[in-house]
Amino acid sequence: MKKILLLFIIASVSFSCIKKAEETNVAEEKSGTGKEFEMYKMSEMAMLMEQMYVDNEQLRQRIVNGDTIGKFPNHFLKIHKSVMTDEQENDAFFKLQAANFINAQELIYEDPSNAKEHFNKAVDACVQCHEVKCGGPIQRIKKLYIK
Repeated sequence: MKKILLLFIIASVSFSCIKKAEETNVAEEKSGTGKEFEMYKMSEMAMLMEQMYVDNEQLRQRIVNGDTIGKFPNHFLKIHKSVMTDEQENDAFFKLQAANFINAQELIYEDPSNAKEHFNKAVDACVQCHEVKCGGPIQRIKKLYIK
């Protein structure tokens, strides 16, 4: 008898929990609070900056190791035309910082004997821009510095 009573209690509790969960889902759907997952889509600029970061990680390692520098990656020039997440961010300040960054990057390849100095100036340009525009990746960018 005790086993039947215990089984009945467990079944009742389980059924009430399932019923409560269903009611909650229906209420969320009706009220519009049900959460839908949306995939984050990176802007052209965000994708370019991710690629530039990877390229600069590799370049940093070549400089540290004393390897040949290679050629300037022309896709860096897309910084002037890539679509940003917020187009209002593509203002005079950004354009100046982008030009400073490109100049410093080009100097790495034009003057490889001072590659470390030019590389750190390119990283400076990134940090200075991100201090004003989008602070999130600053700590990550600072890891690129060559000491």
